[in-house]
Amino acid sequence: MECKRKKESPESNGSNRATAFPDEVLERVLSMLKSHKDRSSVSLVCKEWYNAERWSRRHVFIGNCYSVSPEILTRRFPNIRSVTLKGKPRFSDFNLVPPNWGADIHSWLIVFAKKYPLLEELRLKRMTVTDESLEFLSLSFSNFRALSLMSCDGFSTDGLAAIATNCKNLTEIDIQENGIQDKSGSWLSCFPESFTSLEVLNFANLQNDVNFDALERLVNRCKSLKTLKVNKSITLEQLQRLLVRAPQLAELGSGSFSQELTTQQYSDLESAFNNCKSLHTLSGLWAATPQYLPVLYHACTNLTFLNLSYSTLDSDDLSKLLVHCPNLRRLWVLDTVEDKGLEAVGSYCPLLEELRVFPADPFEEGIVHGVTESGFIAVSYGCRRLHYVLYFCRQMTNAAVATVVQNCPDFTHFRLCIMNPHQPDYLTNEPMDEAFGAVVKTCTKLQRLAVSGLLTDLTFEYIGKYAKNMETLSVAFAGSSDWGMQCVLEGCPKLRKLEIRDSPFGNAALLSGLEKYESMRSLWMSDCNVTMNGARLLAKEMPRLNVEVIKEEGNDNIRAEKVYVYRSVAGPRRDAPPFVLTL
Repeated sequence: MECKRKKESPESNGSNRATAFPDEVLERVLSMLKSHKDRSSVSLVCKEWYNAERWSRRHVFIGNCYSVSPEILTRRFPNIRSVTLKGKPRFSDFNLVPPNWGADIHSWLIVFAKKYPLLEELRLKRMTVTDESLEFLSLSFSNFRALSLMSCDGFSTDGLAAIATNCKNLTEIDIQENGIQDKSGSWLSCFPESFTSLEVLNFANLQNDVNFDALERLVNRCKSLKTLKVNKSITLEQLQRLLVRAPQLAELGSGSFSQELTTQQYSDLESAFNNCKSLHTLSGLWAATPQYLPVLYHACTNLTFLNLSYSTLDSDDLSKLLVHCPNLRRLWVLDTVEDKGLEAVGSYCPLLEELRVFPADPFEEGIVHGVTESGFIAVSYGCRRLHYVLYFCRQMTNAAVATVVQNCPDFTHFRLCIMNPHQPDYLTNEPMDEAFGAVVKTCTKLQRLAVSGLLTDLTFEYIGKYAKNMETLSVAFAGSSDWGMQCVLEGCPKLRKLEIRDSPFGNAALLSGLEKYESMRSLWMSDCNVTMNGARLLAKEMPRLNVEVIKEEGNDNIRAEKVYVYRSVAGPRRDAPPFVLTL
């Protein structure tokens, strides 16, 4: 039952009377604000607005599960319906956070079951989720509708079976990039035959075969299904059968795209794609072979997002596909497309806003394919609306990056990953300082920056001087001295997340942020020059921060190999394993 706010006695304070709207009116107006940042700002206006925002809020976003406790959250916001919660630091994606570090969802669910019985949505990223937790979730919230798990671990398909069995009103189950124990595909058969409400189904990253008969029946029943992303066990013939039953799909993730088809099967598949008039997102295409890509051409006309990060297409295959994608806004590809493929992007995708180029094999020695500065420049000339880039390459020049940002000055996210550490400008052998200097000088809207290559403190001086809107900075194998990090901490007023690995920054750099850390979400430093004494001094000077050091077996007691600093209103975490020292 929804919590009701108690009427407060009217105050005679004149400033309050100036904002004295009826409670219902003010809460209705505030409910129209969708941005959590805007709502947080509104809550600071006055006590009346604070209370109205408190009672009317239905969704909450928590960027660090240890920044607040579930008890504090539920006292602050009594009527939440949707929770988005992030756990481990982002560098856990690179195996820099040990197993069993924490971020378990179960203690949150126990509190939510008591305080938020009407909870409808739960979206988790980098959290530990057990089968026990998923079963508890499925039994505790009668109106639960949406579950999204991204980069989570600790659960198996048994947990998904519990969700399918018990959540009668489920509209979304979205499983992405998780460390899941894939026991079997029979969990899909746990949806009751009367179940028809599903709108989003994504199990693209599960490995085992699924019960296709159960999947086909489920898709056929759910007439409101808009997103379907299957795993690579689904054949082209099976995909055709699914598309016939769900021509209304807006987002599709296909299975394997390399099955041998007869002429009739090819025609049927092409016809099925042609009938998907609402399709705007396409992904999957595992092991795609060129002879079957033409079945997509007609469906590509309205695509705004094409994710080819599982398809080792070459430049010719990509070019033939992109010529049919005039409305593309987002494109993800592997570097097997090479520079020639990126030239096609520049030629055929004038509306492109986001480009991500991933390495097909980041550890391959003597690689003969890949992308360079040439492809990057070609994209920038043809795609002037580009504002988000993630670009993995093995060589780059200062001049090329300067040209790219000159052509596309509206970047908000610029993530250049030169895969060889300490790689200079390969033409001049100079550091890459001027490249990132050009980025922060030109791109005044920049919010997120990832730097790489051979960098001196000059890069960080540029960042501190010009990156006034930057919120997130990721640094790897870069810098010359503590002064570089000091420039960033002193010069970037909106900085919220700073992630550093394998860089020469030490105690002086760490302690230069004393006045900054309480306004930031988190700081991560691993394999830098920070000592235990430096970390202890930070904890002493800033007692409201949580300062954690991860000590792994074999490490000495002098260096602080991995330091995680974050603000919290809940105090030190209560579930820290023995290898996490809270200072």
